[in-house]
Amino acid sequence: MTEGAFDGPDAVASAFEAHDYLADRGLATIVHLALRLQRPLFLEGAPGVGKTEVAKVLAAMTGGRLIRLSCYEGIDASQALYEWDYSRQLLHLRVAEATGSVRSTAADAATGDALEDELYTDRFLVRRPLLDAITSGEVPPPVLLVDEVDRADDEFEAFLLEVLADWSVTVPELGTLSATVPPVAVLTSNRSRDVHDALKRRCLYHWIEHPSVEREVAIVTRKVPEVSTTVASQVAALVQRFRQEQLYKPPGIAETIDWARALATLGVDRLDVDVVSATLGAVIKYREDQARVRRGLPDFVAEVVERTG
Repeated sequence: MTEGAFDGPDAVASAFEAHDYLADRGLATIVHLALRLQRPLFLEGAPGVGKTEVAKVLAAMTGGRLIRLSCYEGIDASQALYEWDYSRQLLHLRVAEATGSVRSTAADAATGDALEDELYTDRFLVRRPLLDAITSGEVPPPVLLVDEVDRADDEFEAFLLEVLADWSVTVPELGTLSATVPPVAVLTSNRSRDVHDALKRRCLYHWIEHPSVEREVAIVTRKVPEVSTTVASQVAALVQRFRQEQLYKPPGIAETIDWARALATLGVDRLDVDVVSATLGAVIKYREDQARVRRGLPDFVAEVVERTG
């Protein structure tokens, strides 16, 4: 990352916009602080509001490699940090046996110990995302995305907190490995459960809201330039109306973009009930949510068409 390249929230917002991400003032400010203070960034919000995309854009604008750790229930330290390549270690032993390097006599104990030491070297170490980010030594540093940390359990959170504290880990066979330059860390959560305060305290925090209708129109027209202005406005307004319903999975920005792209592909230049009903699967992905929306669809479409022309 070039020194001073993102000197202030305005510069960050401009860099994000250059990569087709329209960041509001709050997000641009917290990203700027995370970069300058070298603090992890904790992004929380509903699914589909663009949390993961922030890390992708950060990697693009800083030039750092994106390293992604997707969390899930039951993930543990070995899956996030490292493991030994047992198949290659076994192959190495077999080759040694075949070439006569390994014999069973007591006189060759020293040779056996040396061979065992060879098995636990960097050659056979499989770096998972966390260790990869810590030991990369790359300039600019990589962007480490710890995605959906709320899906992991308490033990993994405690482990992650320890790693974030000093960006070092201990591999018993190799010793302590530390980052020469800390990675740019982005943690995301859909808030399916509350993440411990200790982890949040280690980070700078930002809640990402669904965008206003005006911002969503701007996002759609930027991401789907082939869509007409009228359709972009109607799509954004209708998605905003859907989000007011008690849906199991309200549509995110990604669904709005998908829907606009589908309508542009069909050559639609204005929404009506039939078109919306036929393409509803592009924006609402659960049968129960579709059933709920369809009950009020004529009123929703009429309201939006009247307001947007």
